[in-house]
Amino acid sequence: MKKVTKMMKIVMIILIVLIVILLAIFINHRIQLKKEEALRTPLGELVEVDGHKMSVYVKGNGNKTIVFMSGGGTCSPILDFKSLYSILSDNYKIVVVEKFGYGFSDVVDKKRDIASILKDTRTALAEADVQGPYILCPHSMSGIEALYWAQQYPGEVEAIIGLDMAVPKAYEDYKINMPMLKISQFAARVGILRMMPGVSESDAMKYGTLSDAEKDIYRAVFYEKIVTTTMLNEVAAIKENAEIVQANGVPQVPMLLFVSNGNGTGWSEEEWRGYQESYSENVENSKLIILDCPHYIHDYEYKKISEEIVLFIEDTLET
Repeated sequence: MKKVTKMMKIVMIILIVLIVILLAIFINHRIQLKKEEALRTPLGELVEVDGHKMSVYVKGNGNKTIVFMSGGGTCSPILDFKSLYSILSDNYKIVVVEKFGYGFSDVVDKKRDIASILKDTRTALAEADVQGPYILCPHSMSGIEALYWAQQYPGEVEAIIGLDMAVPKAYEDYKINMPMLKISQFAARVGILRMMPGVSESDAMKYGTLSDAEKDIYRAVFYEKIVTTTMLNEVAAIKENAEIVQANGVPQVPMLLFVSNGNGTGWSEEEWRGYQESYSENVENSKLIILDCPHYIHDYEYKKISEEIVLFIEDTLET
């Protein structure tokens, strides 16, 4: 009996120590968020969509409009794409729409079915007075949204330039580990992630062209907008969304697909490239370019990608 009592005391002491540590981490996190508040001044325009604020960034004044669409969980899309669009904005109008839960947009707890996501994006563009037709430039999971856009509103989509974008087939056997994502969300909200060295150092920061000041902004956004409720809702809906896009067939708009080596996607190189290759075979006007770099290709090969985009637009859309 004495041994049991002693063990219970030890367990209680450990629990109390853990609670005190978590409380200290949480308080520090809230203090740091307050200090970083000035860094989270929106880089673009905030427009109203469904009673909430969405961030839209516009740069350049060319006769073609390229809309960049971020992958799932990319906390700061405006800065994530900067290395690439800063080159293209000399010739084209570039736009980055930050979905709810991302970047400088509001976090909302709402359904993330594919129709709602697209409605939000189109409304944000209209509110920002950005007119189509658009060249969609999706990364990763937003490839599903881009394809759905082309299916539903073909007159608005001039072309799709996939930055290692996902296609519906990739999600057929996709296993979503929601409990682990919930744990990650808890760690983010408490501030545990802030204690992990290098966790905020994205590929955009390590391999792109961001200035030191922009890296500070990225970190500030990261600690506020990593693993948001909106992001989790989006992940929970992705299989169903992909099934809808798959059922609607392959939209016949010109496509330029850049494909990574699969590193960072969760699939093997052979599987990931196979999805892209199979999909492109069903597009009448398509070109596929293989890149030997990880999933965030626009942070590694932004010069090559920008050159190929210019050639594609000149050869396919301006002739």
